[in-house]
Amino acid sequence: MTTLLEIKSSVLRQVQACPTFRRRAEGEPAATSADPPEPAAGAWKPGDGVEFFAHMRLILKKGEGRQGLPRPEVRMAQSCCPVWASPPAPTPQTDSRRPWGPPPSRPSPQCSSQVLLRSGSPAPAEPVDPSRGLRALTQEEVEMLYEEALYTVLYRAGTMGPDQVDDQETLLGYLQQVFGTSPEEHAEAIERVKKAKAPTYALKVSVMRAKNLLAKDPNGFSDPYCMLGILPASGAPREPGPRTEQRFGFRKGSKRGGPLPAKCIQVTEVKSSTLNPVWKENFVFEIEDVRADQLHLDIWDHDDDVSLVEACRKLNEVIGLKGMSRYFKQIVKSARANGTAGPAEDHTDDFLGCLNIPVREVPVAGEDRWFKLEPRSSASRVQGDCQLVLKLITTQRDTGMSQRGRAGFLSYMLLLSRLLQFEHRSEEPKASCWRGELSGPAATILCLHGAQNNLSALQLAVLHWQVSSRHHQTRTLDYGYLLGLLEDMQAHWEEASSLPQGQEESLADSFNAFSEFGLRLLRQLRDFFPATNSTAVYRLELLLKCLSKMQIFQPSFEVCSFRTELNADISAALKRGNREWYDRLLNTKSPREQSGPQRLAGLVELADAVYEDLQSCYGIYASLFHSITDIDFFTLTFRQLERLVAEEAWVLTEELSPKMTLEVASGLFELYVTLADIRRFWSSISGRDSRSLALAGIHGPFLPAVKLWLQVLRDQVRWRLQGAVDVDTLEPMDASSKHSSSAATASLCFSHIQELWARLAWPDPAQAEALGTQLSQDLCAATLFYTELLRKKVDAQPGAAGEALSEPLCVVLNNVELLRKAAGQTLRGLAWPEVTSGPEGVLPRPLLGCAQALDEDLQQEVHTVTAHLTSKMVADIRKYVQHISLSPDSIQNDEAVAPLMKYLDEKLAVLNSSLVKENLSRVLEALWELLLQAILRALGANLDVSADFYGRFHFTLEALVSFFHAEGQGLPLESLKDGSYKRLEEELRLHQCSTRECIEQYYLDKLKQRSLEQKRFGRLSVRCHYEAAEQRLVVEVLHAADLPPLDANGLSDPFVIVELGPPHLFPLVRSQRTQVKNRTLHPVYDELFYFSVPAEACRRRGACVLFTVMDHDWLSTNDFAGEAALGLGGVGGIARPQVGGSARARQPVTLHLRRPRAQVKSALRMLEGRTNKEAQEFVKRLKELEKCMEADP
Repeated sequence: MTTLLEIKSSVLRQVQACPTFRRRAEGEPAATSADPPEPAAGAWKPGDGVEFFAHMRLILKKGEGRQGLPRPEVRMAQSCCPVWASPPAPTPQTDSRRPWGPPPSRPSPQCSSQVLLRSGSPAPAEPVDPSRGLRALTQEEVEMLYEEALYTVLYRAGTMGPDQVDDQETLLGYLQQVFGTSPEEHAEAIERVKKAKAPTYALKVSVMRAKNLLAKDPNGFSDPYCMLGILPASGAPREPGPRTEQRFGFRKGSKRGGPLPAKCIQVTEVKSSTLNPVWKENFVFEIEDVRADQLHLDIWDHDDDVSLVEACRKLNEVIGLKGMSRYFKQIVKSARANGTAGPAEDHTDDFLGCLNIPVREVPVAGEDRWFKLEPRSSASRVQGDCQLVLKLITTQRDTGMSQRGRAGFLSYMLLLSRLLQFEHRSEEPKASCWRGELSGPAATILCLHGAQNNLSALQLAVLHWQVSSRHHQTRTLDYGYLLGLLEDMQAHWEEASSLPQGQEESLADSFNAFSEFGLRLLRQLRDFFPATNSTAVYRLELLLKCLSKMQIFQPSFEVCSFRTELNADISAALKRGNREWYDRLLNTKSPREQSGPQRLAGLVELADAVYEDLQSCYGIYASLFHSITDIDFFTLTFRQLERLVAEEAWVLTEELSPKMTLEVASGLFELYVTLADIRRFWSSISGRDSRSLALAGIHGPFLPAVKLWLQVLRDQVRWRLQGAVDVDTLEPMDASSKHSSSAATASLCFSHIQELWARLAWPDPAQAEALGTQLSQDLCAATLFYTELLRKKVDAQPGAAGEALSEPLCVVLNNVELLRKAAGQTLRGLAWPEVTSGPEGVLPRPLLGCAQALDEDLQQEVHTVTAHLTSKMVADIRKYVQHISLSPDSIQNDEAVAPLMKYLDEKLAVLNSSLVKENLSRVLEALWELLLQAILRALGANLDVSADFYGRFHFTLEALVSFFHAEGQGLPLESLKDGSYKRLEEELRLHQCSTRECIEQYYLDKLKQRSLEQKRFGRLSVRCHYEAAEQRLVVEVLHAADLPPLDANGLSDPFVIVELGPPHLFPLVRSQRTQVKNRTLHPVYDELFYFSVPAEACRRRGACVLFTVMDHDWLSTNDFAGEAALGLGGVGGIARPQVGGSARARQPVTLHLRRPRAQVKSALRMLEGRTNKEAQEFVKRLKELEKCMEADP
């Protein structure tokens, strides 16, 4: 049979993992699944623990979302809004060439806030009012506007862009749809327009700059200027084709036959010493034939001192000149300041380049472009580019609106409004997200009309804003579109001084109307921009940006200002909206006409709604308002709502205090918890002080209700625990847990209590200490009440013996351990702010004392249950130990031990599967002690047996140590080899020793013995050495001190007995004694004693000098005072030879007197059981000494 030295419990080798108790999502354990569903607030009845704690769970659930501040999250725009992670919108164009239909599509701005809930649902519909749009047109005005639009299309000029509709019939058909005319009416209108006089065209030219021109002067630069004019048509339009090498120039004769009118010539200023001149000069030229006329521009290097501007003025005063070959040169000469001129070559300007641009090639929307300079002939050398801004406009229009003096911007505004109404159909899905994307025909018509009426980029931006902002109030648009219009205005606002007074007034009115509309929406912020709808929050951000953007334009208004303090108006609107929202909520949930108890539940709901609203304000709205309008919306709202709720709570508590009932106390407690959450929410923000709040002292009126509620809590906890134990079957809840349902219920109740205390956060330290102390005492009492219920339930179970109760006892043990941890954690969580702040992390003294007392009580309970559990195994353990003791010597040790090891392995496997790690360790310790006591009992019952008997039990002890240690997975070796183990090991070792070895051990134990109470029995000073020449040991007894008083007079008559041991080492040596010193506790002896012994004997194991101090009595036996031993191995002359000097010069040794301890007496007991003469004589001699010791108390 294999040896059992390697037997280890396979179960003990497994790492014990105590399953951490976690509260289930359903709240209660499975064993109580028959509990009724959670009732409504206030529905619990006194005495019904289940309903009470269901109500408590409702309170806790409300607090789950109130832990700390809302954390910012990245928002994603939903519905029609673009993704917010898109790049910022590009800077709007600054030129006037863009066709004015819809503004270019812009990515939405990056959002600066966060959202608590992502929602893809559309934003709530905003209120619209048809009366807030532009006034309705009369039928006559509609007809005139229709003809104006047709006139624009029929008399268009210039080149159409790639994104514009070039087909005239398509544009006319679109206008027919917009104005809703019949085919006959449409044809008649077209005929009327065609019969009208064609408009007068003009070309606006802005000479901006040139670059990289040729250097004509010796200094490496030039003095460039531009001369430009219109080359009229010669009859039929010129067909496009390759240009001839000979080009027209103002300084040379032209091949064309007709005269060039002087009014068509314009000249810029001279820019001295530069190759990259900047002019930025504007000119307007009348156009006779838009299909054939050309714009011609020359750039020259000026070479004399005459002002070109003055020369050009005089040039335009000359009338009737003919012949282009001498036209410019002669006029310039006649315009010289002195009227004379030298040779022609002295005043010839150098040619730098020219441009010829057909008017028909100018885009209808205008263009801002760099043109490459061209030579006059193939022999000319030029380089560089010139930037021109060209726009083809009309100066006279034969339309009804023009004849009535309607300005072009007014007709454009009416036409744009008409087109917006047509394009923005309300039946389209997501109509509120429409961004003004006009169709191709609409954009083309607006572009044509704006260009023909010479509307500037700023005027177009203003008109689009005016019309769209008014249209938005009648049919909702996307705020991103409106913001883009404001940004376009801002880009061209440098031209604001050129804005006509009428347009400035109209723009101011539109700003006023839009701000009033926006403020009305902000008053109803929670209705139109709910924080849980990301689309609505996005619209709010854009609205705020629109309102903020309008502030940029305010300082430029000279005629009328739209608003001077928009931020103040926004704050006032928000305050008014807060009050209206609160009043509406109050009237719905807790109307004042109801009685106090009826209003209480509604006020709790009101306070909850206020807290949730403040969360939204802080997490969503606050950053928006602060970053855009610099308004502290959260502080504004918190102060207002907190004051309103506090006032309502004060009034209600004063009314309900005289009518305090359990139901009223429950409602007031729940109300206070929410009010405390509101106050704590403010305090959790850095830099905020809650002492200035209206809620700062609100806890006072709630104190009676809280005290009553905590009393109810105490009783409800007991009832809940009683009910949980009644239905408990003392079986594990499931495979992953080792406790029963009642423990889970109790732990959950304690967890709820801890969470509620944290939510309560009572601010007054003295009152908090009183409440916390009472609550902790109630909790401790409830914990002990639960353990008592468990004990009674186990005692009442039938079937009482042995195995039947093992599993229930294990479950009870696990329950107590779980509750010990839960109660300890709960008590630590009940800490309150002390009046005098102590060290951080240290519990208040009353709470600490309560926790320590409870832990001691529960540890004792665990010990009791553990002892009860292990007591079932005592009889079996004794039986298997007896089997080992009775096994014959012929049986191997491992065979004798095998039944015990098998039994233990089976039992511990069951215990391991049933107990948590902590309890398993406790049971193992108890079993280990049982085993040691059983073996000691067996040894005491078998005296004078063979050495093999004791060797077998020594083998058994080592096997059990290995088994219980289990390679580090069981009990630690330190705890296994302590206490009873040491005693057992000593007895086994002594039983295996010979008589003389036992006697030597007796003296060795005396040498190892240390006095625990050094002053109790006194001390003795001696000096000892060995004289090798005389082969004798010299012992000198000097004096004693602080001896115990053993006589009735409070003194003693001490003397000292000096003897050598063990006796078998010194058989011929007799003991010696000092003189008796009467009536003293500090005797002085100074006596020498000589012992003739060989040095070899003094070096043997256990050799020592034993000093026994006795009290001499004349009429009775002497009394034992104490003893001390001095080993001879270290005495001078034995350990090393003595070198020179007097032996008496050696330092004395002070020995502390003591009484023999148990470990010394154990060797004596071993000798008592032996029958040989040597052992019996040694025992007899020692017993005589013990009689003297027993006489001493």
